[in-house]
Amino acid sequence: MAPRVLRRPGAAALVLGLALAVHPLRAARGAEPPSGPPPPPRQVTAGRLTAALPKLDALASGMLRRTGVPGLAIVVVQGDRVVFLKGYGVRKVGQPGAVDADTIFQLASLSKPIASTVVAGLVGDGRLGWNDPVLRTLPEARIGPPAIAAAVTIRDLLAHRSGLPDHAGDHLEDLGFDRATILARLRLLPTGNRFRADYAYTNFGFTAGAVAAANAVGRPWEQLSSERLYRPLGMARTSSRYSDFVNATNHASLHVPEGGRWVARYQRDADAQAPAGGVSSSVRDLGQWLRLQLAGGRLDGRPVVAAAALAETHRPQIVSHQPRDPATDRAGFYGLGWNVSYTDRGTVQLSHSGAFDLGAATAVYLLPAESLGIAVLSNSQPLGVPEALSLSFLDLATTGEVRLDYLAALHPLFQAMQQQDYPTVVTPARPLPARPAGAYTGAYANAYVGPISVVRRGDGLALQLGPRLRSFPLTPVSGDSFRYQPSGENAYGPSAVTFTVGPGSRASAVRIDNLNLNGQGVFQRR
Repeated sequence: MAPRVLRRPGAAALVLGLALAVHPLRAARGAEPPSGPPPPPRQVTAGRLTAALPKLDALASGMLRRTGVPGLAIVVVQGDRVVFLKGYGVRKVGQPGAVDADTIFQLASLSKPIASTVVAGLVGDGRLGWNDPVLRTLPEARIGPPAIAAAVTIRDLLAHRSGLPDHAGDHLEDLGFDRATILARLRLLPTGNRFRADYAYTNFGFTAGAVAAANAVGRPWEQLSSERLYRPLGMARTSSRYSDFVNATNHASLHVPEGGRWVARYQRDADAQAPAGGVSSSVRDLGQWLRLQLAGGRLDGRPVVAAAALAETHRPQIVSHQPRDPATDRAGFYGLGWNVSYTDRGTVQLSHSGAFDLGAATAVYLLPAESLGIAVLSNSQPLGVPEALSLSFLDLATTGEVRLDYLAALHPLFQAMQQQDYPTVVTPARPLPARPAGAYTGAYANAYVGPISVVRRGDGLALQLGPRLRSFPLTPVSGDSFRYQPSGENAYGPSAVTFTVGPGSRASAVRIDNLNLNGQGVFQRR
């Protein structure tokens, strides 16, 4: 999505890779493809790593001072060992409680590569296949017209190539709809000609793929992820349930900037999209998961996930970022829950970021050929801190120096994340008066959002949205146009609410701009 991709959870696929040449397969029966040139020698030496770790510690402390971010935690794994594990700052501004290695953070979209690891476990067990149709076990999640819907697979959804529009379903989550309702309503969204042709980041498309996998083995996702991954790895503080996060004593609150300081203003229950954004964990637990990733699915020599199934999550499945100049620029790729790119030396780099605009930012980076991985968790609205620290450390470990001020370099991209993606409300110099309230009040509906209402509230009007008809005050703009302030992860500035008034001076329809990004924001009077 351009600016919208950049500002959404997990959308910081910010460091793009150099595409490797693909050698054609030999035609002879049983012939193996050419292996290509040998990999370059490893850059991460014992001496270089030893020198890099104290510098990472200093960078983290300096980053907190530079940004004011309340707290963060870091884990580094190299050679199947946790070599760095530390917390910084506080769990909640204004309250005692330091961040440590066991502090639980909400991971946001760093949940996705964890979820794909769970599904890889099932694939390796022979319980399902990446190319299994989603409708086989999740028939309510029909995507696109019948011919396409029947072909959509778990692979398509975990690679964001199903044809769903960008961030499909997220606004329904903001309005309070549950997972089952949102997945069932994906069928109402246009797919155009995008199936397996275009990348579009979709939390609920990804969730549908993971839930279809869980249904194949008869387990709720939350139970499956614990049984198949968290418990076998000893990740005792990791959960796919929001209730476990909020009930943990040692957890980090979300923070947003307000008046030049950080405040713990919001909570974010991501249970509806648990596989895509609802995992919570500590860096100590994530160290175990990083070890598994870098050891080909083994932990302490014990197989947990089949190596071939895990490797498939690391392979490019679709181009996620088209090069502006294909002669000189790098493309970005997405695997199954992973961003896949290449370093200047042509070695594979895997990564994923997570972000809640309501106050969380996370990142993970792996250099599998170097057996090196880092995860950084923070409790603030995304500024690029986890990415900047991770990339700085990778520089130190591979070259001995930080090659770029990554926080400054990433700043414009994270600024773009805050740009509203629905039209700005403009008040004319000479606004027209609104009609009497009775022209607008009443019940409206469409198939995607369902019923809504416009009701009197004091001397004015209010818009009621969502399954619980939550009330939002309407402020007149001009004539039949009003504005309201949305809430939730995808809410930015005010959105226009414009009535269509027909004969009899009574509104027949209303358009809500922030819900209309894919044509689903027009409601007819019931």
